[in-house]
Amino acid sequence: MNLPTVVQELVKTQNAFDSNAYAQCFTETAMVFDEGKTHTGRQAIQQWIDKANQDYRATMKPLEYSETEQTLTTEVSGNFPGSPILMKYHYEFKDGLIQALRIV
Repeated sequence: MNLPTVVQELVKTQNAFDSNAYAQCFTETAMVFDEGKTHTGRQAIQQWIDKANQDYRATMKPLEYSETEQTLTTEVSGNFPGSPILMKYHYEFKDGLIQALRIV
């Protein structure tokens, strides 16, 4: 599967539970939409993923990437009911980093 470099890095840092490196995949003004909440800015994204890592210990296994739709379908496993589940990540990119991420 041919993933953009920043998406490869995002998966790698998520699976290593490295919240700081994960946040560096985003622009300073990026937004993440997850579980009905918006997290704006790199610092807020780092705090969000750090808490999620502590709560869920979720790892991602990429299954399918659509370059035209800029979506990644993954199998996510962790400490949550129903694990593993399929999730879709919708990306917007800017200057080689993630500007927006919507997780459904």
